[in-house]
Parts: sequence; structure tokens; C-alpha cells
Amino acid sequence: MPIKVINSGLATSVQDLGRPGYFHLGIPISGAMDRFAMRAANMLVGNKESAAGLEAVFMGPTLEFTEGTTIAVTGGELPPKIDGETKETWRALSIKAGQVLSFDYIREGARAYIAFAGGIRTPKSLGSRSTYAIGAMGGIDGRAIQAGDEIPIGAGDKTIQKGRSIPNNLRFSPRNPAELRVLPGLYWHRITEAAGKKFFSETWTVAPDADRMGYRFKGGTPLEFVDREQPFSAGSDPSNITDAPYAYGSIQVPSGTEPIVLHRDAVSGGGFFTLGTVISADMDLIGQLQPNVKTNFVEVTMDVALSARRDRAMLLAKIREALK
Repeated sequence: MPIKVINSGLATSVQDLGRPGYFHLGIPISGAMDRFAMRAANMLVGNKESAAGLEAVFMGPTLEFTEGTTIAVTGGELPPKIDGETKETWRALSIKAGQVLSFDYIREGARAYIAFAGGIRTPKSLGSRSTYAIGAMGGIDGRAIQAGDEIPIGAGDKTIQKGRSIPNNLRFSPRNPAELRVLPGLYWHRITEAAGKKFFSETWTVAPDADRMGYRFKGGTPLEFVDREQPFSAGSDPSNITDAPYAYGSIQVPSGTEPIVLHRDAVSGGGFFTLGTVISADMDLIGQLQPNVKTNFVEVTMDVALSARRDRAMLLAKIREALK
């Protein structure tokens, strides 16, 4: 069945869990900025966790349904409304043919995820329906949704009951100030010891230019670099290096002033040094940070990073168990 787009909201796009395996070719993973929320929404409506849904940023879309189905909204607190009546998030909701889904203003976080029983069935590109707008891949004609679009939806699980929800203690939301755990990287030696200590001790602020490619942070002390002779082919700025690959979650600091955490649609390499990498368990959190949110970077070890990844996997397992 198709869903009619009356209003697209703000930067609303089709996303699933992304297209891994092409980073070495310069094609990023893309997919939901908050994978945890996307998985949870799909679980609520009986989909595979990898099914495609919608990612809405700050403002939700307005959608008209041509057939009845089950939906769920998770992630940032963007209350859904069915024919104007406000409903709960993190809960399976029944919607009938002819009804209209819209949204109230966002209360917390930055991105909401809308799952539909049966999942969005747009054509796949390199194994994923995720929208990568810069590369015109996935989604609807390689772009975010627009008014007038019709979004195809698959046949959903008819046994899913409306009203089932994910308990509050199994939901994930950002703290204020936020904390992002970081593994120092290969180029940590490029900054002085004092600069490294300041980076972790100071509070940074999410800048307005934060999107699917990366989040910029401002307000900290500019980094001090260790003197050296620039290598052949590197730029003249002390933050420049001979081009190198970027790990997902890498933190680059152009000119040593404002850190940028590279996210789902970021490039796979370039000529800026990276001082470390945000651990995988905290990447979902970044996608829920609003501009001007205070943020602390916290240095951790590999053991802590692996433990945090296990904890996140256990949280998802508890949701699966709770929804049985």
C-alpha cells in the first residue's frame, strides 16, 4: 500500500541500518543516525530490525494512509498525532485507512524514527534503501521525501497488537550535558600533552552546522600542535596530513579549532588529522543532540569501548524479550 506525503517535515528521509561494505570505495554506510531507535521502532511493529522507515529531523511529516496498518515512533520525543489526537511514542499504534499522521513540536532529542508494519519498500541501492542524498542513492529518487510523494509499504504482521510499548528503563535518551566516550587515535601525537588534557577537561557546545555528515563542536580551547616539518603532499595548516582513511566516528579538527565528529554520510578519507574516534555505543547519541547542547568528551580504553558495545547489545536483547 502507498502512503501519501502531504507535508515532508524537515529533512525527512527513508533510512534503514545502512549499506556497509563500500566505505573503501568512498560510499558511506548511511542509514539511521540513531540505529537503536530505528531498531526499536521496527520491533514494535513486528518488522525485521533492518527494515526501512522514516527519519525525521526536528519536525515530523504529515502522512495520509490508504490502508490500515500499525506504526511506531521512537527516538527523539516528537509526539505523533492521528487525526489531530496526540499519541504516545515508543508504542505500537493502529492507524486506519484515510487517517492522517502528523506531529507536535519536538520535546527532546533531534531525530524521530517512524516504522510501518511491513517496512518501506522503495528500491534498494547497493543492498540498502537508505537515502544518501549527496550520492543520489536510495530513498525516493535518491533524495529526502517531498510533498506529493507516495511511499510504498509492504504487507505487515497482522498478529501485532496495538498498544504494546517499550518500558522507560529500556529507552535511550541523551543526558545534559552529553558525554561522548573517545578512543585517542593514530594522530594523537600531533597535539601537545597540555592540549590533549584540555580537550577532555573542557565542555564543548554542539554547533548549528550539525547534520548527517558530521557534528561540529565549538567553545573549547584551540589545540596546540607539536612543531614538525610538514610531510610531502600535506597542506600548510598544522592540522593537515598526507591523505588518510577516516574511521567511522573519527574526530577531525581543522586548524585545531572546532572538532567535527564524522557520522553516517561522512567521507571516507581526507587530509585532516583525526585525534580519536567516538566509540560505536555513543554514535546513536550524537544523532539526538540539538544545537547548543553542552557536551563533554571522555577518554576511554578499548576495554571500556567493547564493554559499552556489549551493554548496548544487551539492552536491545531486553527489548526483544519484553516484546515477546
